Amino acid sequence: MLSARSLFQEILDNDDAFRLFCSIAASGESQGGWENARIAALVPASERALVPRITRHGADEDKHGRIFRALMKKRGLHPVDVPADTDYTMLLERQGIGLAHDKLRSDEPLTVRDVVTYLAHSRVTEQRASEEMELLRRYFGDHPDLGRAVRMISDDEDNHLAYCHEELLRFAAAGHGRTIQRTLRACALAEIRVYRDVSLAVMAHMGRVLGWPRPKAAVLAAAIHAVYVYERALGWRRMVSLRMPERRDALGGPATTAPEFA
Repeated sequence: MLSARSLFQEILDNDDAFRLFCSIAASGESQGGWENARIAALVPASERALVPRITRHGADEDKHGRIFRALMKKRGLHPVDVPADTDYTMLLERQGIGLAHDKLRSDEPLTVRDVVTYLAHSRVTEQRASEEMELLRRYFGDHPDLGRAVRMISDDEDNHLAYCHEELLRFAAAGHGRTIQRTLRACALAEIRVYRDVSLAVMAHMGRVLGWPRPKAAVLAAAIHAVYVYERALGWRRMVSLRMPERRDALGGPATTAPEFA
């Protein structure tokens, strides 16, 4: 019987599939680390109080990239090139979601609206990351090799999501509410399309690595399309709501270090 647990276990048990999974994850996390570092460097003077939190966010993402690379190293595996059709971060940028990399590579300070755009984009993508890591935590939180890494990343993603809620609510109270809601909705609708496309691409690559029969691949593709239909109709709303988190000032302290896996 197909299930999320059985699929993850199949990937975990195969070196080539595990290497591809970790390479894709490490690449995306490292990209997120770079983006946050550049945003922290370009924050406008009026919002400099955010810099330590944005820096912490980026440091966490860099740490996650190191963790995925360490998991590969522990099994004697080396990263592989990430297929372009699985590059979630870059595909979102091409949809015009978040801050363009050309803007981040320049030395021009960001505007307050740019910061709001960054936070709205992060609120949507961190929702996805938090949910995916919660799923992995449910299945592999006690795994002897993966458990510690999964728990640490899951906690971090929950912190990132809480931070986005709190800061967006602060900006909403300062008069940016309509801009925030428009941006959140656009980000959410674009994200679910990109997530569908990336999920299909990842499953296609995994299917080739693991030798999945055509009927199994077709069932998985149909399931991905079904999730997209639900998210396009209703599910996107969970990505645009804002509520004050129980975990306040979630990124107020220093980043934790990556654990050793050797």
